Amino acid sequence: MEIRLFQKNDDIYAISRIYEQSWKFAYKGIIPQENLNSIPSGAWIEYLKRSDRHVLVLLENGEYIGTASYGQSRTVEFSDCGEVMSIYLLPQAIGRGYGKKLMKAAIDGLGNLGYSNIILWVLEENINARAFYESIGFVYDNRVKEENIGGKHLTEILYCYQLR
Repeated sequence: MEIRLFQKNDDIYAISRIYEQSWKFAYKGIIPQENLNSIPSGAWIEYLKRSDRHVLVLLENGEYIGTASYGQSRTVEFSDCGEVMSIYLLPQAIGRGYGKKLMKAAIDGLGNLGYSNIILWVLEENINARAFYESIGFVYDNRVKEENIGGKHLTEILYCYQLR
């Protein structure tokens, strides 16, 4: 297993596929199915090219199976915090310890950027993700923001983590 920063010669389509497959798996029953079914191939390529994101890739035997992104918080109120913006695994890689290793790499990356306070936003209905974040030490902060994804009103909740 290898976790490293995204490089220009990485297969950006393979990394986008991780997002696509993960969304279809993790958000089933949360985000409208029609919206999940309509995710096009390569949907995350522009996101992955953004210079304000640090993108990690997780490879197993040379195959892309996970990705995470982090950087300065996108929320003005928390501009002095680092943010884990995404963490996704291929569905078949879930439950094998990869997520914790990928999250640790993202937290370490934010620490190396000088952040001691880290946040992330998660859909309130995503119970599995919330349990995962809590197992790592993220704490629900009682703050929320409202989103509309695929025509459905959803609530995102804030989790915080403090580097020691």
